[in-house]
Amino acid sequence: MAKLPVRLTPGSSSDRIEGWGVDADGRRLLKVRVRARPVEGAANAALVDLLARELSLPKSDVTLTRGGQSRLKMIVIANLDEAALAARIENLRLGD
Repeated sequence: MAKLPVRLTPGSSSDRIEGWGVDADGRRLLKVRVRARPVEGAANAALVDLLARELSLPKSDVTLTRGGQSRLKMIVIANLDEAALAARIENLRLGD
């Protein structure tokens, strides 16, 4: 199981993973944008869908565990360790 901190920006012009950034405390997080608005969990669902698709995982392996109503979220990825998750993210064409 791998943990993935994410900063989500809803209401974007496209769904995309932008790349790595840092939060106010200097911790590394993945910056993600989705078209969905933060209404009735639509942006969170879009985030899970996007991560599952881009990381070639079943949606059931991607779970939002913290930050349901915040831009800063914690995603848990089942069946991958931290190194395997990092490798998959590094193989993505980020920001395109």
